[in-house]
Amino acid sequence: MSAQVDEIKKGPNSRASVKSARPKKPNGQWKVDGQEPLNKNEIDKAADNGLNVRARIEETYSKNGFSSITDEDLHARFRWWGLYTQRKPGIDGGRTATLEPHELEDEYFMLRVRIDGGKLTTEQLRTIAEISNEFGRGSADVTDRQNVQLHWIEIENVPEIWERLEAVGLQTTEACGDVPRVILGSPVAGVAADELIDPTPAIEEISRRYIGDPSLSNLPRKYKTAITGHPSQDVVHEINDCSFVAVEHPEKGIGYDLWVGGALSTVPRFAERLGTWVAPDQVVETWLGVTEIFRDYGYRRLRNKARMKFLLADWGTEKFRDILEDEYLGYKLADGPAPDKPATAGDHVGIHKQADGKYYIGVSLIAGRASGTLLGQLADLAEKFGSTRLRTTPHQKILLLDIEEKDIDEVVAGLDALGLSSRKDLFRRSTMACTGIDYCKLAIVETKQTAADAVAKLEERLAGIDLPHPISLHLNGCPNSCARIQTADIGLKGQLVTTDDGIQSPGFQVHVGGGLASKDRDEAGLGRTVRGLKVTADNLSDYVEKLVRRFLNGRGENETFSEWAHRVEDEELV
Repeated sequence: MSAQVDEIKKGPNSRASVKSARPKKPNGQWKVDGQEPLNKNEIDKAADNGLNVRARIEETYSKNGFSSITDEDLHARFRWWGLYTQRKPGIDGGRTATLEPHELEDEYFMLRVRIDGGKLTTEQLRTIAEISNEFGRGSADVTDRQNVQLHWIEIENVPEIWERLEAVGLQTTEACGDVPRVILGSPVAGVAADELIDPTPAIEEISRRYIGDPSLSNLPRKYKTAITGHPSQDVVHEINDCSFVAVEHPEKGIGYDLWVGGALSTVPRFAERLGTWVAPDQVVETWLGVTEIFRDYGYRRLRNKARMKFLLADWGTEKFRDILEDEYLGYKLADGPAPDKPATAGDHVGIHKQADGKYYIGVSLIAGRASGTLLGQLADLAEKFGSTRLRTTPHQKILLLDIEEKDIDEVVAGLDALGLSSRKDLFRRSTMACTGIDYCKLAIVETKQTAADAVAKLEERLAGIDLPHPISLHLNGCPNSCARIQTADIGLKGQLVTTDDGIQSPGFQVHVGGGLASKDRDEAGLGRTVRGLKVTADNLSDYVEKLVRRFLNGRGENETFSEWAHRVEDEELV
């Protein structure tokens, strides 16, 4: 575990010792220090709730154009409605850190469509496709948080886009901002034959009651939730602020194990179990209690410390559970067991039988890149075979539900024709990438096309190779971790790399051996960073091919890539 992670894991658990260790400056905890704003972000949020900006977008900005938008709304409150300005074309990665935000941004927006639990109908998907083609130059990316992101959106068109989305039951409310973000849910909720419990009622109730609730729309920073009832633990619960994972209690039956305080970014930390068993009818109020703790006790003075993981690191699980039960729930939760190790992969790629005898088919987009045209064609294909239900996944995949057994071959052929693979390909299945320099103002390098090029070359060069398990390849365009680089077998952090000729080139720092809960590893772990190990984007496929071949030639019996990567000397990894 990295020194950074060790640093934030330190911290006494007792209330007395935490109090004595508190810095002299207030942390901005509302229940401790009061609600006086201590930085510009908090001042902006206190001055006007981010939810209120919608009225100004509809009544003023969409009518008067981009130049009429105030700075406070544009760079803060727009996020509450899923809107970020996108990167101006033609600005290379070397200038990302040297230009001011207004110099980097274009007069177009990324718009994030919120899809709680990843549940979509073909009507909803077709609506997104039409919006993409009419207003977003055909752009559409499926994210690793089950959302769809559109680009090239003009402020003049936002009210009509909202009207169309909301007419089919979709929204962009709190898709970004210091709020409860989209709720990750098992993509096979209510469908899978091996599901322990269907979390859909809890996800829908949280979304209906609390998304857009002003009492929860000013959190210290973003707040991420995940809920799964599937034994594959398919919602990356270890890196969410609040997660519920299905578990069977020996006396009480099926309920949920509660995890708190996970997140990655530049200071990664895995969530921890509170040791509780949460009954299905307790999930919503328990979620609310955890969320209100973050609102009331989360650190607000320094933005880079304003995530749940820092609070949990200081408090410890015992104190956190005590406060949850005593101050917020008003009752004790039962003690409970940890969930079993997953027995199956959680990406759901391939053909799987549903509980009702029909089948769902999971397909791989390359690094989540799609288009409005493709999404529309996918909706058409599903409906051709009598299906009206799809799901997005936390792994940038899409599932088609309710396929009859007799139609499987024809559906698979139709997916192949669209460039969507339902096979468990060597790298297509396990490659993810963030938005990258195409649109993101924080990015230093391009990611989506780099990922696609690497996948094509690797699957050609390594054709016929029998991997013991998928080797995940995650590309991130900057030092943050939107593509979860620290938890990939091979994680790539974007930066400029100086070549042997002294030329700066787009490239990556390499992390190896990370991973989350899966059937191929005993526990979650962070990737290993080899000092000085960097690779240019042009040489990425060469490097990964070399590393995979070394792994296959040098692995011990039943040794995973992660185990091998942490065991070998640095020389084997460069």
